[in-house]
Amino acid sequence: QVQLVESGGGLVQAGGSLRLSCAASERTASSYTMAWFRQGPGKEREFVGGINRSDDTLYARSVKGRFTISRDNAKNTVSLQMNTLKPEDTAVYYCAARSGFIVYTGINEYPYWGQGTQVTVSS
Repeated sequence: QVQLVESGGGLVQAGGSLRLSCAASERTASSYTMAWFRQGPGKEREFVGGINRSDDTLYARSVKGRFTISRDNAKNTVSLQMNTLKPEDTAVYYCAARSGFIVYTGINEYPYWGQGTQVTVSS
């Protein structure tokens, strides 16, 4: 059973940075495609970015150039570095995993999810 646990959320001012981490069970982070999604207040869950086992990455247009996904295979973690944060980035951020190679943007493509971590950006 794949288990994912996010950490690193919090409150930050606009323009600031946060780094989220997703700790995965077994060798999930090194062999699975990992992704980050977010769900803002009153909004649907949306794709933020993802990375496959070849370290190919894909980002949503709204975060490209500000957010970076990376993987630490030794620690079996995937991180989301978020810079130049905006109030509209406020959301619960979720880590997700799938066993295939392609980084899909749809939530239904990911069978494994973490519990989420809150990110709040104040203006």
